[in-house]
Amino acid sequence: MAGIKVFGHPASAPTMRVLLALHEKNLDFEFVHVDLMGGEHKKEAFLARNPFGQVPAFEDGDLKLFESRAITQYIAHRYEGQGTNLLPADSKNIAQYSIMAIGMQVEAHQFEPVASKLVSEQVFKLKKGLTTDQAVVAEEEAKLAKVLDVYEARLKEFKYLAGDTFTLTDLHHIPTIKYLLGTPTKKLFTERPRVSEWVAEITKRPASQKILQ
Repeated sequence: MAGIKVFGHPASAPTMRVLLALHEKNLDFEFVHVDLMGGEHKKEAFLARNPFGQVPAFEDGDLKLFESRAITQYIAHRYEGQGTNLLPADSKNIAQYSIMAIGMQVEAHQFEPVASKLVSEQVFKLKKGLTTDQAVVAEEEAKLAKVLDVYEARLKEFKYLAGDTFTLTDLHHIPTIKYLLGTPTKKLFTERPRVSEWVAEITKRPASQKILQ
């Protein structure tokens, strides 16, 4: 049977999410670079893997998946007994699992949309020689601050967002946080003590270091 393949781009936050999960599980995989600048993700060969033309796409033998958070959940369950456990300590406990699921939904619908706009304005625009729109930054930072206030309260009770162990909820945040730590928006993380500790903890992990280099 063929091994694991990841079709993506190393600068893509969704691709990074999948790579993080694989590194946490100490799994061997083949990385297939997708040329985003050349529009490879919009061509027929890639669209056969993801009809929406977005990276990453994923293969594990005959299984083909897309959508990064779905892929990380597959990896966490399929390889539960290997490497880091990315699920709640008792993955069969529906209450614990539901708390992690809430955290993943909050990341996807409250944190990521705002954080990714800030990355776009302060990182990718500059790489393209464009000017950051400071009005957009101010608006999105105000939204992100409200999300991080919720995180700060949560992290006063628990070490991680879904409890006292590192899970997919935390992992999903790492790629976008990686970008924001290199921008003035970093202040929103550092001025909240618990959030700051959490960010330091999740970004110093060996798997994180492999993608944050």
